[in-house]
Amino acid sequence: MAFFGINNKGPETAEMSFLQHLEALRWHLVRSAAVIMTFAIAIFCLPQFFIDTVLLGPIEQDFISYRALCALGYKIGAGDVMCMHVKHVTLQTLGISEQFFTHMGFSFMGGIILGFPYVLWELWKFVRPALKDKELGPVKIFIVIASILFLIGIAFGYFIMFPMSYNFLINYQMSDKIVTNQTLDDYTSFIYTLTLVSGIIFEMPILVYFLTRLTLLTPQFMRKYRKHAVVVILIVGAVITPSPDVTSQMVVAVPMYLLYEISVFISAWAVKKYKLND
Repeated sequence: MAFFGINNKGPETAEMSFLQHLEALRWHLVRSAAVIMTFAIAIFCLPQFFIDTVLLGPIEQDFISYRALCALGYKIGAGDVMCMHVKHVTLQTLGISEQFFTHMGFSFMGGIILGFPYVLWELWKFVRPALKDKELGPVKIFIVIASILFLIGIAFGYFIMFPMSYNFLINYQMSDKIVTNQTLDDYTSFIYTLTLVSGIIFEMPILVYFLTRLTLLTPQFMRKYRKHAVVVILIVGAVITPSPDVTSQMVVAVPMYLLYEISVFISAWAVKKYKLND
């Protein structure tokens, strides 16, 4: 494999110096930052949609996830067990600058999420000259799959995990003498954490692929501990769903289990593809 500055195609075959590599990397980072900032500015300038509809949407009764889950419950004959009644809350701020900096932070976070595929594309363009012809296809596929999995994970966290977790926790009460007064900072921290963690979790097949390539993980190991993984997944599904109803828990548990099985398949494919010891 050539170093990052050696282009295997066309007339640009001269090896680049270290400073030239840094210069090339700098422009890839500049373009990535420009795209992220463009998305962030657009989000900041459209608060009625991105703040009222996107950020604060899950605290409204007509949020799409609540309507979809309720309709699904009736469709499968479970009645209204999957219908969630959202508790009316008024988010509080404890400082005069909190709303402004929260607005900026949300805009920047949205810019990162929307610009993530482009950032990976810039990464691909940076490493492409160092790859041999036979390596170009797999790396490009890797970047596409990683982007898709991350965005699916973000969507799963936002539309499924967060609404269920939030409604369970906001309605949980140890005593009638205790009242939950939620702050804007607490709300945004919670939604950021769940959505980003979900996005990272959905990268599990990519992580499993690399661990298998490094012979640190095998499909045999994953199959052996499949039952343990199922128990963990069911526990997670039970914790973040708002009711003890099995149907609601399965809405969260089934996608996570499918992700695990896909990871087992990826690990087995990597072992066969690269003739690793299983």
